[in-house]
Amino acid sequence: MNNEIISVVTGGSGFVGSHLVDLLLEKGHKVICIVRKTSNLRWLENKPVEIFDGGLFDKEALKEVLKNADYLFHVAGVVKAKKEEGYFIGNVETTRNLLDALVEVNPNVKKVTVISSLTACGPATIDKPCTEETEPHPITTYGRSKVAQEKLCKEYMDKLPITIVRPPAIYGERDTEIYLVFKTYSKGLMTLVGFNRKLVSLIHVKDLVDGIYLAGMSNESKGRTYFISSEEFYEWPKIGEAIAKVFGKKALTIRLPHFLVFTVAVFAQFFAMFSGKPATFNIEKAKDFVQEAWTCDVTRAKKELNFRQNISLEEGLKRTISWYKENKWL
Repeated sequence: MNNEIISVVTGGSGFVGSHLVDLLLEKGHKVICIVRKTSNLRWLENKPVEIFDGGLFDKEALKEVLKNADYLFHVAGVVKAKKEEGYFIGNVETTRNLLDALVEVNPNVKKVTVISSLTACGPATIDKPCTEETEPHPITTYGRSKVAQEKLCKEYMDKLPITIVRPPAIYGERDTEIYLVFKTYSKGLMTLVGFNRKLVSLIHVKDLVDGIYLAGMSNESKGRTYFISSEEFYEWPKIGEAIAKVFGKKALTIRLPHFLVFTVAVFAQFFAMFSGKPATFNIEKAKDFVQEAWTCDVTRAKKELNFRQNISLEEGLKRTISWYKENKWL
């Protein structure tokens, strides 16, 4: 069958990547996943995907995997690292390897879709969400590494058809990060950061991968950057109310002053120095948490890609929490 569409996905074993793999399979693509030897493949088990476990540093092997690809979806990235170079190696150098290999063996690839992050743009203000025109002003090392990744992609845009997608906070089935909010809630506690109003963009993973697919398949999206996000902005107390509805019980809501959030982060980061793993919560995460708004405008994606938010917060939370319960995570 010569007319099969071959899509290569990096990070296919992860939360967002595995949902994208599911969608590509549904659309009839032949899917090849580039993963690390140490990756947990639980979300890819029993699926008709080819696994290449050479990671993103073996250039010769990458050329072999990429030479017949129609589409490349670069989802893999480093969100936690002990040192600054960990972020830049994991987000920038891996991208350089992929793009170099493609230029060499497959410059006629139909599209390269690179998943960046709202943190590359930086925080917004209550009355002004980020747009694709907003000057990037990242506040964390992770955010700076994603800006560097985007800048690198732009250097290759004359050689390859590249599209950049920036999601905000993502929740949904299989997620292990925002999951902690639900886990805490199930134990009867909802924590809010600070005493001021805070707004967030928040997208269910299913809506996100639909948006990534639209960006990847569109001919008009070459050289463009898109926020793929919820059309609505949410306040944390409202999210708390929606969670309460799904759980059918109210939790004790505690507001943590900003200084306390930073204090906890300092201790967590200090103790992580003695462990092999980077801290899940650290000073940079605390910086993220205390911002008044992490919001982005999806007008461009709606206009150019025909993207829509299909899953409401209530429906998304219902699906997610049911999944956690079924899988005994809650």
